[in-house]
This record gives sequence, structure tokens and C-alpha cells, in this order.
Amino acid sequence: MAYQPKSLSDLAEHPFDQVIDVRSPAEYAEDHIPGAINLPVLSNAERARVGTIYVQESAFKARKIGAALVARNAARHLEDSLIDRDGGWRPLVYCWRGGQRSGSFATILAQVGWRAEVISGGYRTYRRLVKEALYDTPFTAPVVLLDGNTGSAKTDILLRLPALGMQVIDLEGLANHRGSLFGARAGGQPSQKAFEGALAEIMRTIDPSRPVVIEAESSKVGERTVPPGLWRAMKNAPRLEIVASLAARAHYLVTAYADVIEDRSRLQDTLDKLRRFQSAETIEVWQSLADSGQMEALAAQLMSRHYDARYAKARSRTDDITQIPVDDLSKATLDRVASEIADRLNPPRGGIDKPTL
Repeated sequence: MAYQPKSLSDLAEHPFDQVIDVRSPAEYAEDHIPGAINLPVLSNAERARVGTIYVQESAFKARKIGAALVARNAARHLEDSLIDRDGGWRPLVYCWRGGQRSGSFATILAQVGWRAEVISGGYRTYRRLVKEALYDTPFTAPVVLLDGNTGSAKTDILLRLPALGMQVIDLEGLANHRGSLFGARAGGQPSQKAFEGALAEIMRTIDPSRPVVIEAESSKVGERTVPPGLWRAMKNAPRLEIVASLAARAHYLVTAYADVIEDRSRLQDTLDKLRRFQSAETIEVWQSLADSGQMEALAAQLMSRHYDARYAKARSRTDDITQIPVDDLSKATLDRVASEIADRLNPPRGGIDKPTL
């Protein structure tokens, strides 16, 4: 039987015990349905081999060899990953387009006695639903941007808001990137498809009648692109600007970017990438500060001479800005600011007018 989801909610709220992605590990790593486990019926090399035979020799030979490989790999999964499943287990299986790989595996599972079904259209159905949600459906929830110059602890404040009943979209978390030239994180960024899938899953749960807070970003977070519908909502949104002193922000950054500071080679390479924006003399000063371990001084110069001007330019496109001055960026202050934002955006009477604190 084939399961035919009509929406991302259908997939998220499916009645099955487990979703199984039987595509190759490389396909799964690029993107997959949230929560699915990978039990590949063809390895990366096997899939490439079968594809080559299909193109260069014959479709029949490719199917015959592919069937043997699928049976062999399915047997291994039965003996290993699925050995502890009981008789009432109900799996949902998919491959690229709901064809031979998922159909073959589901047939084997059904012969065991499990009530296995395949997703009609496979992964392509999921991607179509993601694209519809992100590119064809307007984002109607009222957006409030959490703004502030580099080092003003916007992400730390944003991540405090869900516990206070606020809706948030953490684009930097989804993209695994802090949004600047220095923003790369361990593990690298997800693929654009995986970023979109994770974003669509968050957006699926958003209540459109309540505000959602998003950190002010450009249209790209690292190399990942924010879908145009959400980006339009962000560009037109009111802003709450965290205003902290340069010294406070520099002190905060030394901790927030400890991974960059500890990797001196990475730090120097990143500073070199700023040569197209700054003079050679300026870069040399910054490299010298890095070499001598004067990290707060380096952070202060990077912000005052490079990043602050760029934030000011982006901020100049709107006058709907409410400033939130802070004396420091301590944990207690960030807790207080998050509470103030939640109180303002979730007033007892409901709804929002203009975010003011």
C-alpha cells in the first residue's frame, strides 16, 4: 500500500511506528524527512555502479544486479537494525520517488508480517511539500526582528524566548552558522535542501495569529539562502534593537567566538578575507592584535571599523525600530531583556501594535 501525504503535517503526524529512508547514505546525508532513519538498500558505491550499468549497458542487467544487492542489504538490516522489532511494528518506507528500492524493501518487510507501506512519490513528494510551504505559501504570522550590532548577544536572547512562551525561528541554528565571515561552526552547514526542510518543519508549527521573533539577518546565513516569502516578511518587520557599548560587546564576543580565537590559523585566514574591504595597513594591525592575543581589542576594532557600519546601513532602511539599551551583557541582563520582550509581545489583551519596551 502507498501512503499519500497531502501536507507536511500529514508526514509529521503519520500513524506509523518508524519512517525508513532506504536511499543511499549520501542521499540521506543531503536531506531526508525529519525523524527518518537510514537503512540503505544500496550503498553509495552500489548505487553508482547500478546507475552506470543502466546507462552504459542495459536496464535489465541493472535491475537484476540491483535486485540482488537490495536483497542482500535488506537481509543485513533484518538481522541487525530490525532484529528487535515485534510483530505489530508498522514501518513507512521511502526512496527517491517511491519506486523499486522502497517497494522492494517494503515487500520484504511485509513478507515478514509487518504492515509496511511506502510513501507515494517518495522523497520527491516530501520536497514538493517543502517547496509549497516555503515558496508558494505566504508567511502570514507577524514578524518582529531582534536586531543589534555584532556582539550584542541577539542569539542568546532569542534562545531564551521559547521558554517564555514566544515563537521564534532560529535561522542561525538551522543553518549551523553565526551569519558572519567568522561564523562557521563545527560540522559545517547543512545542504540547502536540509536547511529548507528544517525551516519548513518549524514554520509548520507557527501559530499565524501570534508574533514570531527572528534574528535580523541578511537573505543568506552563511551559504544558505532564506526563502523569499520569509525574507519579504523579515524586510517589512519592526525591529527591537539591543544597544550595548562597544566594550561590552567586545568582551562578550571573546567568549561567544572562543572556537575561532583558539584556532589562530583560522582566525588569521579569516582576517585575510577582509582585505577587499579594508586597507593592507588595517589588516596588518588586526593580525598583530591576533598574534599578541589582544582579542578584546581586536573584536572592538573589527566592530567599530567594519561590522557596525554594515549593520547601520541595513537598519537605515526602516524607521520602525525600538531600542533596548543595556548596561552589560551578563546572564542576568539577558534574562531580563528576554522577559521584557516576551511581556511586550505577548500582552494580556493579545496581539501586537508596535514593539516598545
